[in-house]
Amino acid sequence: MTNPSSENNKPRLSLKGMKEALKLFRFLSPYKALYLVGMVMLVFSTLTTLLFPILVGEMTKVLEGKSGFSLNQVAMVFGIVLLSQGVFSYFRVVFFAVVSEKATADIRKLVYKKIITTSIPFFENNRVGDLISRLSSDVAAIQNVLTTTVAEFFRQIATLVLGLAYLFYVSWQLTLFMLATFPVTVLAALIFGRFVRRLSREVQARLAEANIVVDESFQSVSTVKAYTNEKLEYNRYSGLIGEVVKLSIKLARYRGIFISFFIVGLFGGVCLVIWFGGNLVLEGHLILSDLVAFLLQSLFIAGSLAGLGEIYASVQRSIGASERLFEILEEPSEVDMDDEPQRVRYKGEIRFRDVCFSYPSRKDVPVLKDIDLSVPAGQKIALVGHSGAGKSTIVQLLMKYYPLEEGDILMDGKSISEINVTELRSNMAIVPQEVLLFGGSIRENIEYGKPGATEEEIREAARKANALEFIDRFPEGLETRVGERGIKLSGGQKQRIAIARAILKDPAVLILDEATSALDSHSERLIQEALKELMKNRTSIIIAHRLATIQHVDRIYVLEEGRIVESGTHENLLSDSEGVYAQLVKMQFDVLVNPKEKV
Repeated sequence: MTNPSSENNKPRLSLKGMKEALKLFRFLSPYKALYLVGMVMLVFSTLTTLLFPILVGEMTKVLEGKSGFSLNQVAMVFGIVLLSQGVFSYFRVVFFAVVSEKATADIRKLVYKKIITTSIPFFENNRVGDLISRLSSDVAAIQNVLTTTVAEFFRQIATLVLGLAYLFYVSWQLTLFMLATFPVTVLAALIFGRFVRRLSREVQARLAEANIVVDESFQSVSTVKAYTNEKLEYNRYSGLIGEVVKLSIKLARYRGIFISFFIVGLFGGVCLVIWFGGNLVLEGHLILSDLVAFLLQSLFIAGSLAGLGEIYASVQRSIGASERLFEILEEPSEVDMDDEPQRVRYKGEIRFRDVCFSYPSRKDVPVLKDIDLSVPAGQKIALVGHSGAGKSTIVQLLMKYYPLEEGDILMDGKSISEINVTELRSNMAIVPQEVLLFGGSIRENIEYGKPGATEEEIREAARKANALEFIDRFPEGLETRVGERGIKLSGGQKQRIAIARAILKDPAVLILDEATSALDSHSERLIQEALKELMKNRTSIIIAHRLATIQHVDRIYVLEEGRIVESGTHENLLSDSEGVYAQLVKMQFDVLVNPKEKV
């Protein structure tokens, strides 16, 4: 597992990285008016902040009797400046928050849209947890950079430049002395701060690993308990948490040293400036009020220098995050949501013509070899063979999950490479062996087959799927929550909801991945009845595991090592006692008759 805190993975400032990060600012374009107003408020709030030391100095002059203003006049100006500062700061925060939230929402939606419209190979090459992290933590990392960080950068630079200009105006001797002392402390703090941040990242990395253990063990809790590995999982988690504790204590020590050093260095520098400035006052080169204003302004400048260090770290994080996000945004989409294709109803005539295929991740391992088969519209065929023979791959290619390498697949005589993927898949429905429902209601899961379906359509689909009888037994009926991945329902109930979803979609082509292999006899009978209803007048492709369920299909194709080695009806294939199909049937029959011999 890659350690996120390693130096090799640490984002660094570079011209290329900066260019990538700058691309993000196009998301501010729709809100540039609000952003400009926010920047104006920032300028005014910065200027009013820089007036505070000057006004304090002016008050000191009044007390010394060296000012042309009264104390009340200065206090009134101070009050106006303070009130203005509050107003400018409020609108600055509000305008930047509006821009930040809206721009971040646009980025999240665009990244999710890109992810959800990419092809299956993209998901095979990227862990779901990593994609979720990009949507959450990476977007969060650039959220502040788009608005607050950039604004604060200008604020700190303005404070630094204008503040130094004022200090030189007050006393160039004291300013040069201050510049000889403060930068040493600030730069040392910045360097030390980077080390502390690196250690913080290590703590976060270990905590992330511990969270992965929690996620995996909770998601697979039935497996954990089946193998009685609670102690193993606890030891994995507690070991990582122990590392977090050690690193956190180490971090606390360094933070204590860092804070102590910064306080001693900062206040030591202030004392030196007061000492040198006091001598200038005693020598008549500087008045006391100017020294007071100088000291306050120096503290603002020191704060801006420290703030620039945080901004640098934030920019570093945003560069790494932006690079990862643009990796996703540059991925090709297989579905164009902005271009709604015309929905065409196909008859369902399918033809595979000399199809050869290897998965992109295993180019050197051929999965299908010269597959040639035809399915007339409305017929039912079955694909059988040992695990890994290529049955599921045929279905995946038909649904355009992967691009074809050799050969062609035709739908109603038209190459599927020329058919829009949305148009093609809208004519298909699949009932998998392992049904994963969405964590909403039964209604939402059935309606997924036809968004916007009426109550009557949903109930009719449920009735045809033999699902209405158990749905109506629930107190909340169709509004019953199914739980995460349908955990609150039995296997047979989930299968019937999946069948109802497919019935509601009313596809031209139906794909069944043996939907009854892991069910009790009662559930199997109900589902077989529902499937018979579902397969009426549609082209049906059945991936068969239990051969007893496909005796009445129109044609059976037997696959072995990626090739079709036999085809025909159940009776024809059984007539060849030495054939692959006959041997498969015999093997299953022997297991049923002599279950003790099953390995």
